[in-house]
Amino acid sequence: MRVLVVEDERVLADAIATGLRREAMAVDVAYDGGGALERTSYIDYDVIVLDRDLPVVHGDEVCRRLVAQRTASRILMLTASGDVDDKVEGLGLGADDYLAKPFVFVELVARVRALGRRSAPALPPVLERGGIRLDPGKRLVERDGKEVVLTKKEFAVLEELMRAEGAVVSQEDLLDKAWDENIDPFTNVVRVTMMTLRKKLGEPQVIETVPGVGYKL
Repeated sequence: MRVLVVEDERVLADAIATGLRREAMAVDVAYDGGGALERTSYIDYDVIVLDRDLPVVHGDEVCRRLVAQRTASRILMLTASGDVDDKVEGLGLGADDYLAKPFVFVELVARVRALGRRSAPALPPVLERGGIRLDPGKRLVERDGKEVVLTKKEFAVLEELMRAEGAVVSQEDLLDKAWDENIDPFTNVVRVTMMTLRKKLGEPQVIETVPGVGYKL
């Protein structure tokens, strides 16, 4: 899952990003509204965690522009105010969810995951395919009832393959969804991660390489 955190309080922004990365998400950070609009112009995010009170371009205006562009990204709006009127206003701008500060981090994670599942068609919270069961909320993977211990990146790659429901996922899409914007597009990290993932999942192999196209499960 690819997430953009937009928050001008740098300590908080970096803390949120670090926590979400520990949940096997690929996370980019923007510290103002202008940076958020720049990143969303060339990166497709699954979820955008958007603070309202932002410099350069206010969070409300960022939300308006994204909605006007018919972005597929789901927007979780953060604010220092938890008043009902503020929540109604935020949702009225087109945000998909609203969370007041201070918040409990596990709730933020749960809301981000819930928004990430709102794709078309909607996907269940626990993914199952080919004898593999993946629970994003618990960070748990099982094959034929036995737990498989994966790194964060292996988990993220497997999750993207399972979300594709049998469709081919290109290396570029895996880089986009499982790594952040700082990754070298010419790296062989996807191939290496796929090798270790296949080894951990065991026999028979369930991940197929489609030459010149990508991978599918």
